[in-house]
Amino acid sequence: MAGRIRNEDIALVRERSSIADVIGEYLQLRSAGGGNLKGLCPFHDEKSPSFNVTPSRGLYFCFGCEAGGDVIKFVQEIEHLSFSEAVERLAAQTGIQLRYEEGGGGRGPRQDGGQRARLLEAHKAAAEFYAEHLAAPEGEIGRRFLSERGFETEDAARFGVGFAPREWEGLVRHLRGRGFTDRDIVAGGLAKEGRRGPMDRFRGRLMWPIRDLSGDVIGFGARRLYEDDDGPKYLNTPESPLFHKSSVLYGADLAKKEIARRRQAVVVEGYTDVMACHLSGVQTAIATSGTAFGDDHIKILRRLLMDQDEFRGEVIFTFDGDSAGQKAALRAFADEQKFVTQTFVAVQPDGLDPCDLRIRHGDAAVRDLVASRLPLFEFAVRSAIERHDLDTVEGRLAALDAAAPVVAAIKDRSLRQMYAVSLDRWVGLMDEQFVLRRVRELANRRHARAQNGRGNGGGRTGALQNGGGNGNGGNGNGTVPQRPAYDPNDPEVQRERELLKLAVQRPAVLGPVFDEVPAGAFIAPPHAAVRAVIAEAGGVTAAGNAAEWAMTLLEAAPNEQVKDLITMLGVEPVRSAQESDDRYAVELLARIQERQLTRMIADAKSKLQRLNPVEDPEQYNRLFGDLVALEQQRRVLRERGLGSQ
Repeated sequence: MAGRIRNEDIALVRERSSIADVIGEYLQLRSAGGGNLKGLCPFHDEKSPSFNVTPSRGLYFCFGCEAGGDVIKFVQEIEHLSFSEAVERLAAQTGIQLRYEEGGGGRGPRQDGGQRARLLEAHKAAAEFYAEHLAAPEGEIGRRFLSERGFETEDAARFGVGFAPREWEGLVRHLRGRGFTDRDIVAGGLAKEGRRGPMDRFRGRLMWPIRDLSGDVIGFGARRLYEDDDGPKYLNTPESPLFHKSSVLYGADLAKKEIARRRQAVVVEGYTDVMACHLSGVQTAIATSGTAFGDDHIKILRRLLMDQDEFRGEVIFTFDGDSAGQKAALRAFADEQKFVTQTFVAVQPDGLDPCDLRIRHGDAAVRDLVASRLPLFEFAVRSAIERHDLDTVEGRLAALDAAAPVVAAIKDRSLRQMYAVSLDRWVGLMDEQFVLRRVRELANRRHARAQNGRGNGGGRTGALQNGGGNGNGGNGNGTVPQRPAYDPNDPEVQRERELLKLAVQRPAVLGPVFDEVPAGAFIAPPHAAVRAVIAEAGGVTAAGNAAEWAMTLLEAAPNEQVKDLITMLGVEPVRSAQESDDRYAVELLARIQERQLTRMIADAKSKLQRLNPVEDPEQYNRLFGDLVALEQQRRVLRERGLGSQ
């Protein structure tokens, strides 16, 4: 039996293994000043980062759960390895040949070494075996499958795609020849026990290697190719010491750096969808492996996104446009509230997944699909509304009854109230207080059932949590219902804020189109006040240089509150993910104008409902024509908003 690893080799592994680089494979680290780094702890759930890394000393420590140690201890804990296994893994990554006190080493996998290390070596050898067979004559069926889906030979190589030959023991024989035991081959899920010994688990299938965040192959996804294969369409590695499907994200090893850089993750449904997205320029795409998106996947994404600041990052779910895809999107609704950042849904109306979309319409169509995302809450609410006829009073009330429970399920009370306001606009009831009361009643019932009481009183308490509506007790006669208080977490308000940042910081990119947007188009009263100040100053077309323009706006501000907001808008960074501010400005303007038109359309529809086309045909036809024109304007704006991305 081989002895312990020499102390000098352990010291060398520790010296050459950058703790920042190693930990950075598992979570996003940001500068904490003084040469230190900080991120979300991988060992416990937290909203704010308390996990600290000190590269100069080679140590990490979490002030939340008090986990700490050196680079070897981190690998031990994160991968559930023994000390020797962690050293061996780091040594392999840094190219260090380990020496053992009583011998050891030798050719082939060390039978006395840790099981995980042996299984990783076996999976690496299996991936190479499958890749070689894809290039062989028997792999032609696999190459044809890939070609029909728009993937070239180099694309298959980039993702390590291979082919499992139609043999009972092809891989088993290969791995035996490389020194692996039957026990390890079966334990890793590469083979299964048959009546005459181990036999290949995957035969006659296209193979995708599934890698962990550090890039090691830990399992495979296999796609059926032959018609006489009576197995499932997709067959994945079973649970093993390496592979735990609930905590694996396919493509995360390739996407993690872009996810961290862009603060965005795109969740797709299959291996070919991940490939199609990456090849189309959406390099933040990942997918689950044989299971639904769940809590463990969320934890991984939160670490990669450093998901601590609300609305600074994006998690975008893509689903097929059919009913099954919509149901899947709505199932993600519950998971949305486990993220701190904002989540979106991107659904292709014609039902094409990213792979098929790329085949039919090219790379740009895949990028456009992701760019057309809607906030998940908005998608869930609109999905409930769209099943009803909004041209009738009965239909609008039915839509309200269907959508109100969805809004009531939003845990954040401030966000829930803002979506209730949006629900009124989308349905076109023109009775904001009625909708707010309906949602509030449902939310109260929901909390009562869940908590068997009146609620725990915890969590955030935003400005919109007043008991009876907008909290303005002095206006109790109900003559002019006021808007709920300003909530910066509302996605619509976020767009307004971004638009006003550009108006204050870079007015030239907005031009006269912005000046045509009235103050009444802004939901948040503070934003409407800033818009009025800009109008009083002559509009953005009258802006001079940046310093002069800011001073002009501050001088025109009616009070200190508006002045403070203008100052904040002037220094807060614009959150554009676009290549240029011009494109971002076009998108924001189109979204705000589209929202205003939606409100006008709802007004027109309500008026049209009250008219009798027989008794007053002239006014009816005129209003109908106006409605058609408004709808056309909205379509143009929607296309402009999408085309700008």
